[in-house]
Amino acid sequence: MKNLPVTSYLTGIYLFFYIPIIVLVAYSFNDAQYSLVWHGFSMRWYHELFQDGDLWIAVMHSLVLGVAAATIAMCVGGLAAISLFRYQFFGKRLLNGLIFILILSPDIVMGISLLILFSLLQVTLGFWSLLLAHITFCIPFVVVTVNSRIVSFDQYIFEAAKDLGATDTIILSRIILPLLWPALFAGWLMSFTLSIDDVIISYFVAGPDFEILPLKIYSMVRLGVKPEINALCTVMFCLTLLLILISQFALRKKP
Repeated sequence: MKNLPVTSYLTGIYLFFYIPIIVLVAYSFNDAQYSLVWHGFSMRWYHELFQDGDLWIAVMHSLVLGVAAATIAMCVGGLAAISLFRYQFFGKRLLNGLIFILILSPDIVMGISLLILFSLLQVTLGFWSLLLAHITFCIPFVVVTVNSRIVSFDQYIFEAAKDLGATDTIILSRIILPLLWPALFAGWLMSFTLSIDDVIISYFVAGPDFEILPLKIYSMVRLGVKPEINALCTVMFCLTLLLILISQFALRKKP
């Protein structure tokens, strides 16, 4: 009885989170269009989903963009976190503060500022503008993720390596990166998720010739939520669960 309030609170929170997802998955099998009344079980919307060529082109665009942005952000953000941890230089505290400002900055502000920047630089809106924008907002999250791991390192490891004649390159490749790979992988997954999920910033910097999945879904739901969109969201949810399982398997501690 002592744990009843805590259990009830947690149950309510989890129900609030997951009941809409369960409803979405259930109605992806509803044999009706634009209706919240159950008309029977049907796989019709999944068939139409996999027959929609334009939608799958947007999916491929989002996957290519997400993988490229996450990989580059992981490399740049990882090196930035290592540099901020290991070296002392003028403006180090300012750079640390600017990283958190980018995380807290509203998406609409970043989207408009990037649009103005691309206009001044005469960058054609499309794949490259989207890639640069996604790298920009992913890097701070990688830096924070890697930094939370690297601050737990024992400084004597690096001093011992230097005493044994190791250069900075050897320390990076043989000590830092093997110890940091779980954080780097977590940063990559976070960046990929942010890239796949972004709507607001992408809306400002996307061109007419390169459509991505979030903007495609946004244009579809303005006319009403079709069961085909429910089916698409169900597939994306299943892929998300698969990524979580893969990450948990890869990051689990060895006995």
